[in-house]
Order: sequence, then structure tokens, then C-alpha cells
Amino acid sequence: MHREFIVPEDEKILEAIGTWPETEESGARLLKWEGSEGDSLTLSYDVLSRSVRARWTGRDGNELLDMYREGASRLTVSSSPSAALISIEFNTGECAGALEIQVTPSLSVRDRLLYT
Repeated sequence: MHREFIVPEDEKILEAIGTWPETEESGARLLKWEGSEGDSLTLSYDVLSRSVRARWTGRDGNELLDMYREGASRLTVSSSPSAALISIEFNTGECAGALEIQVTPSLSVRDRLLYT
């Protein structure tokens, strides 16, 4: 069964989290943030392949996180006076979960993936 990866329009992403998605050569969309401690977080997502990659790099250039996952079903963005968030839902039939990324006021990543 084919499932669609639903993502908001670029304008909605900019409005909610203050970052405009760039387009990579492959067609994937790319978002980047710099943390207050000199670290950086890059999120790329490809609607056609329903895939997501999150890479978090420390200020010294060491990779803290490199996560790649397929089966993405929905990407949402939200913001409040205290935080800006990206949430990505996954469903592969056997497993379901969510990746939550906070981009302000500080960077954080929370990931859950469970058998259904």
C-alpha cells in the first residue's frame, strides 16, 4: 500500500520556524540551524522516497547524531513564544513513531519508534 508523505508548503515552514527549505540536487528539501553553543543541525526530507535524515554536529565538527529513516508520513511545524518545533511521523506497517526536533530556543532531538 502506497502512503503519501505530507509536508507543509515552504511558506508555512518559514512562518512557523523562520527557516526556508533549500532544494538539494537530488530534489530533497534541506533545513539548517545553528545552535547557541556552536553546534548545528541539518534536516533533509524527500517527499518522493518518504525519507528523512537528521544530522547534528558539535561545535568541534564531531558528529553527534546521524539518523536516516524511511516511511515518513507527515511533517508538521509549530511555534509558540517559547519554542519552534518540527515533528515527523513515521509508519511502515510494522513500526510507527515520531521524530521531534526543537529548533528554538535550543536544539534538541527526541525519537520514538515502536512496533505496531
